[in-house]
Amino acid sequence: MTSPSSAVVLIGPMGAGKTSVGKRVARALELPFFDTDAAVVRAHGPIERLFAEHGEAHFRALEREAVTEGLAGGGVVSLGGGAVLDADTRADLAHHRVVLLTVAPRVVAHRVRGSSRPLLDGEDPLTRWTRIYEERRPIYEQLADATFDTSNGPLQNVVERIVAWARPEHATPPAQSEGES
Repeated sequence: MTSPSSAVVLIGPMGAGKTSVGKRVARALELPFFDTDAAVVRAHGPIERLFAEHGEAHFRALEREAVTEGLAGGGVVSLGGGAVLDADTRADLAHHRVVLLTVAPRVVAHRVRGSSRPLLDGEDPLTRWTRIYEERRPIYEQLADATFDTSNGPLQNVVERIVAWARPEHATPPAQSEGES
């Protein structure tokens, strides 16, 4: 942790539960919650439409603006899965506490099935998800101060472990969290 005002930032692949977990962590810590994907949608419309009409590069620029806004506000910030691809975002995360949420492919298949995620269009969604996750995994792992898996049990268990880790009196990140090998 770099300062008491640093944000708790959730990163990870699509379908890992960043928004669901983030809202609950923020509520438990009595901090504001900011979701970069929701901020982009509020300001610019549906992500699917942004991809279709303007392309991924345009979306990533809008996402970067949302990341800057969210980190400036502190609290708990949920980043879109690809936000970590931006070098400026990666540099900014050095000043915050970063939590990587992981999820097993067998679990994420149910979470992304039927969703309107532009990066999963055009082929089997699970095959595409796996490829994207493997490409981004080294970045996620490099940035993370702690890792929590959302594959098993109620999400509330993950929330409680993150809250315990994030509280100032327990701010030293664990080497590895439960569920990770």
